Amino acid sequence: MTENCYEILGVNHNASAAEIKHAFRQKAKEYHPDTAQGSSAQATARFRQLVRAYDILSDARQRSIFDNSFFNKFHIKQRSGDFFDYHAWLMQREDDESRAKLIFWNVMHHREDEAVEEYKRMASSRPDFNLKRWFTYKDFMDYGYILAEELTVRGEFYDAFLLLEEIIKMEKMHNYFRIFFPEVISFTLHILKRNIDGNVSDELALDAWERALDLGFSPRDDAFFLKKIAVVYARMGDSHTANVCFAESARLSGKDINASCQK
Repeated sequence: MTENCYEILGVNHNASAAEIKHAFRQKAKEYHPDTAQGSSAQATARFRQLVRAYDILSDARQRSIFDNSFFNKFHIKQRSGDFFDYHAWLMQREDDESRAKLIFWNVMHHREDEAVEEYKRMASSRPDFNLKRWFTYKDFMDYGYILAEELTVRGEFYDAFLLLEEIIKMEKMHNYFRIFFPEVISFTLHILKRNIDGNVSDELALDAWERALDLGFSPRDDAFFLKKIAVVYARMGDSHTANVCFAESARLSGKDINASCQK
């Protein structure tokens, strides 16, 4: 069942940060496994649910994502009085739209391993599978960024970069992340500079660094990517392309130095 964080904490949708904190403290006293009545397993489960709700509502960005989430549209009661089990409904369907929404549902409901596993399965089994097709750009950018973080934690650096590439392109069109966008750029550069080399095949590494050249990073960053590309081409025996990339990397490095000196 989809969790309503406000109901779990016992606060209304417009509750202030102070009200949320106060409600959490009161509920924590009631549900803590050391003091709660009932079985230890039940108390632990209730307390974990409470902590998850507080983690979301006490963080401004996560709360905003939760409030605007399309998942809330499905938190409805049927005539019988039971909640509609959206997760179970998605699990029974194999169309691309349902699987895409299942991935993001899992991301936002502490099923990160399942989200990553399903995303990898869909990406490998259906070449045309595209997450962004089924969401508004806001939902895709929010949940896609979180999924990219989870992919990175699990060593899926190339897939994480592909998601971030889409987000960067969308940001240039919509200016949605605004003050948070430098975090996206920093995260993407960290993957490209620290995680790609040695962790993916030469072919995927080349693809990532070549794609990065089209994302509008600084001349210094592009020089870095070109040097990495040159090294791979040299290793593959394509000395001509390697030399061209080395030369362009040197040119951009000089351009970056000259620009710094003029400031």
